[in-house]
Amino acid sequence: MRDSQVDHILPLSDNAVLEFEKPLLRIQQDIAALEVEQAQSGRDLASEIKQQQERMIKKTKRLYSHLTAWETVLVARHGERPRVTDHINNFVEDFTELHGDRTFGDDRAMITGFGRIAGHKVMVVGHNKGKDTRERIECNFGCAHPEGYRKALLKMKLAEKYKLPVVCMIDTQGAFPGIGAEERGISQAIAVNMMEMSRLRVPIVCVVIGEGGSGGALGIGVGDRVAVFEHGFYSVISAEGCAAILWKTNEQRQRAAEALRFTAKDLRKLDIIDDIIPEPIGGAHRNPIATSQFLEQYIGDTLRDLKRPRIETVLKRRQERFRNIASFFDDPSATETGGGKAARRGIRGSRATRSRIASDRSTVGVA
Repeated sequence: MRDSQVDHILPLSDNAVLEFEKPLLRIQQDIAALEVEQAQSGRDLASEIKQQQERMIKKTKRLYSHLTAWETVLVARHGERPRVTDHINNFVEDFTELHGDRTFGDDRAMITGFGRIAGHKVMVVGHNKGKDTRERIECNFGCAHPEGYRKALLKMKLAEKYKLPVVCMIDTQGAFPGIGAEERGISQAIAVNMMEMSRLRVPIVCVVIGEGGSGGALGIGVGDRVAVFEHGFYSVISAEGCAAILWKTNEQRQRAAEALRFTAKDLRKLDIIDDIIPEPIGGAHRNPIATSQFLEQYIGDTLRDLKRPRIETVLKRRQERFRNIASFFDDPSATETGGGKAARRGIRGSRATRSRIASDRSTVGVA
């Protein structure tokens, strides 16, 4: 086990340990006890400490490589998982936030602004869940109102005017379900966004950085490349909502999570997403800086790929991509005739991009 992996795995926070992480907490406590004993007794316990650290890494890798669907939900919703504001602060240079939809107001649940990512001038659009209790309430826990989606589209149109690509960071349980949102046309706002994004004449990269739920995610989720973090999920409905509808009880949420097949691996197998972005050992909440580095590299490489073809080609592939999601054919030749596989080959992440990300996995340790 390399020392760099030990250095980059951050300790668990006692007040934010998930149920399945409790065995890791016990190992962490053993390490802490050895360090205290070494300081107090003056004995050299470095080899024992290193052995426990290596054990911690192996155990963490094993746990996170076999997460259930419901455990994936818990990791994606972890309170210390990096939010859109964290990623902006970590790698978006010269970020200038833009406010308001010019119709109703400024929705704090949707953040938009100009910036630079890996040398590319971009328009950043993302769901903002907030960091503390007060901010989370102001942001409706990342559930945007109609004015949030109208603000997002207005800024995307501004990016189109200046021929700047759009980067969308998705992290929401869904659109805000209140009466006010319904009265102001939340369904129409999302539908209009999807229609307009499908024909926006600039490259669009969409990444689910945590949870991507229902129409709230789709409202900024139509792009040329759609990626999900390794321990994120992208679903038509939350596990709790599915359980409430099908079994009339929230206690069946784990069963619903398995049935929905919304983890990154499942989505990739179903060709619903293009790429899976790796996370450090123990999930994004254990090393937010490394997580942002993976995201920055993915966005930079993807934008470089999308800028090569003519915009007409990009638009055609984008529309074909979404038209062929969930299409099934009895005759294999019909797939080629319908353009499904050809379109997916066109928009799927390049091997070079995936290999560049994979080459860096060992530097921070990825499960």
